[in-house]
Amino acid sequence: MRSIGEMARDSGLSASALRFYDGAGVLVPVRVDPASGYRWYGPEQLEESRLLARLRRAGMPLADIRLVLAGWASTDTELVRSLLQAHLLRLERGLSDARSEFSTVRALLERRENSMTPSVTTTSRFAVSAPELAAALDSVRFAVSTDPELTALGGVLFDIEGEALRVVATDRYRMAVARADTTGYGGPRMQVIVPAPLADAMRALLSDDVSVQLTVDGDRVALEAGDHQTAGQCLDHEFPDYRRLVRLPAGRRVPIDVTAFRTAVESGPVRAAERTQDGVACDLSVLKVTGEGAVSVCEDGDDDQGCVAVNREFLLHALAAGARDQLILELGAPTAPLAIRRPEDEDAFSLLMPVRLES
Repeated sequence: MRSIGEMARDSGLSASALRFYDGAGVLVPVRVDPASGYRWYGPEQLEESRLLARLRRAGMPLADIRLVLAGWASTDTELVRSLLQAHLLRLERGLSDARSEFSTVRALLERRENSMTPSVTTTSRFAVSAPELAAALDSVRFAVSTDPELTALGGVLFDIEGEALRVVATDRYRMAVARADTTGYGGPRMQVIVPAPLADAMRALLSDDVSVQLTVDGDRVALEAGDHQTAGQCLDHEFPDYRRLVRLPAGRRVPIDVTAFRTAVESGPVRAAERTQDGVACDLSVLKVTGEGAVSVCEDGDDDQGCVAVNREFLLHALAAGARDQLILELGAPTAPLAIRRPEDEDAFSLLMPVRLES
């Protein structure tokens, strides 16, 4: 017999993924301790778990995996082969369709790039409030991407327009936006992506009693804070148009006490799931607005239509980044992002992408 921890180590599936597959009826442990709920797996289930991990990495739906494992256990090789072949054909058709669509998108992108007028490179220098910039960087840093394949998201966007500097970060699953006031800039809207290490170096120089100057010179950005300075190259990429991404349908806004809500999330029930984008296992907190107008963490089996499921770790990060005793949660449809807002500042907020619950 293997414990769930041993099974996770030997199979390549996380413990949360194993709990998810148990709940989904795909890989049910041979024994569950009635007192503690702890799961134990039989020796023959190790091979099944490794097979399950391979099939999920290949993108096979759970409904088909159930049949494959059933056929595997009964040595029905004909059923297993037919299911594998059917899934392979689906993947090949999907890849062919994707190649065709991507070719069209690339052609449109090349046409768009060729029609764009090159921007004039100028040097801009302006002052920024040190406490506001420090708070803004603290608010968005958690959402910077660490995916090496998405280098455009590996930094913090500095979006300068008028007297506002908006800082933005996203890793596709979450987004954070904050603002700091500027003085001395009167040019057109300007955007630069500051690499995460440089943004961290800037944050280390900021304190309440220093004057701060930002300088953007072509593809370089520098920050002077008192007698100290840090500078470096900007990322040579286009950042997504975040203004389009934050236009959400109106949801229900509910004030929360952050300490109490954080405790409820940390101690409340979770559901194991996998992100559809990359198959990474995660624990979900499922939230809903109660009849009393509060936000609660749903128990297992409580799947009201208004429930919104989000990555619990990301939710806790966003609550910490909000840096307030009171915040506002905005919940819309289960497919709409969850917004976390500051009561006094509409320009500072976080968005968490919802995770679809397995039916």
